[in-house]
Amino acid sequence: MSQHDEFIRRCYELAVSAANKGNHPFGAVLVHNGRIIVEAENTVTTGDDQTRHAELNLVVEAQRAYPLSVLHESILYSSTAPCAMCAAAMWSSGIRKVVYGVAYETFANMIPGKYRYMPIEELYERLGTPLESVRGVLEEEGVKVYDHWPEP
Repeated sequence: MSQHDEFIRRCYELAVSAANKGNHPFGAVLVHNGRIIVEAENTVTTGDDQTRHAELNLVVEAQRAYPLSVLHESILYSSTAPCAMCAAAMWSSGIRKVVYGVAYETFANMIPGKYRYMPIEELYERLGTPLESVRGVLEEEGVKVYDHWPEP
């Protein structure tokens, strides 16, 4: 069991909760000093806003509740690799540590069509910002979360 398992599993629980509400199954938590300080789910459908990804919802809430220094010291955990929009929001808020479950390539191979992505690691590198990242944590468990994807 890795130090990240507990927090990734919480992301997966939030993802299932989001799906049970009719949203896409994605969840995220922000951990500071070993405890969760913010949790968020995807609310794209219920919020009628395509930008309401779990990570973006989390960053918005975290910035309202905590100084940027806390975000800089925290680790953002996500059920699935963050999209470029969410990665940019994370970068902008000073988050420099991220751990995610399902990797970009795994997710891209599971959905129909040609999914395009820019890995968060590449985005931070292009912006000249160091990033600590861990990917693929409990990925097999994370893939099962997509079984909860709501019908269109």
